[in-house]
Amino acid sequence: MGVRDEILQQPEVVARILDRGDVFERLGRAIRDAAPEHVVIAARGTSDHAAIYAQYLMGVRLRIPVALAAPSIVSLYGVEPRFARSLVIGISQSGASPDVVSVVDAARRQGAPTIAITNDPASPLAAAAEHVIELDAGPERAVAATKTYTAELVSLARLTAAIGGSEDRELRMLPESLARALDAEPAARTAAKGHADMRTCTVLGRGFEYATTREWALKLKELARVVADPYSAADFRHGPLALVEPGFAVLAVATSGAVAEDLVALLHQMRDEFGADLVVLSDRPDIRTLGRFGIALPVGVPDHLAPVVSIVPAQLFAYHLTLARGLDPDAPRHISKVTLTT
Repeated sequence: MGVRDEILQQPEVVARILDRGDVFERLGRAIRDAAPEHVVIAARGTSDHAAIYAQYLMGVRLRIPVALAAPSIVSLYGVEPRFARSLVIGISQSGASPDVVSVVDAARRQGAPTIAITNDPASPLAAAAEHVIELDAGPERAVAATKTYTAELVSLARLTAAIGGSEDRELRMLPESLARALDAEPAARTAAKGHADMRTCTVLGRGFEYATTREWALKLKELARVVADPYSAADFRHGPLALVEPGFAVLAVATSGAVAEDLVALLHQMRDEFGADLVVLSDRPDIRTLGRFGIALPVGVPDHLAPVVSIVPAQLFAYHLTLARGLDPDAPRHISKVTLTT
């Protein structure tokens, strides 16, 4: 079982999560009763990008501020932040990272409601938390996380809807949308082959898709050994724009929604004024034409769920770029499946 096999499993994994209602309904009631005023999420690596998605998702859908924990405050400095009036969530595919566990453990001792989101319900993280959401993604053997990432996103979307006391019926479209996203593989392969010599790039998105830019950049680093620098399109204007010159590689996630026109303006400027070399993921044909390569995303996916779908062609691009560079996507160097940071 390799990374591509696990990418292809994502519609099935998400369908399983959507078929489980009881755990989310129960959690939603418990969190509403606790009435937290803010959320703190501890995570590392790919799971940290799921936490960034939660910042936008819960901020927009629930109007609850979400902060990313700095686990080293607890694990290295021995200081426990005050978690009063907080919901504390730990996200980890393996559930084994001691620093993430330390945050959840400290919060539970203080009486804060705690949730573990993990693919291993017998893990230390699951044991530390009051409530557990099992990803049920099946064994993920590839070093680069793919299906557990989308499982984390969908679990967060279901949790958010449950806390809000409603059923997000738009979630039901996700398995089909993910299956259609897999149809982008030929375009992703072509774009990747066209960038086989790429050594550095910037990855751009904004809003909900900022999580996608971070995760796409990580996959490019892990698999293809490309120095990929992710930015919010807004932050990119605050200095890094000076880097752009003819041939400068930019990978952009520009889905329909509140941030689309801002991204379109920036992509036009980088291409027309500065000569950037663009790869554009979008559900809009007019936006895709801004790139030397355009990769189609399924239409009709709501703004708040778009990152669940948009990451799939990005994963495929990273996979095929790895092959185009003569590397083995199933054996990235220097890293292992589980990283135990303290």
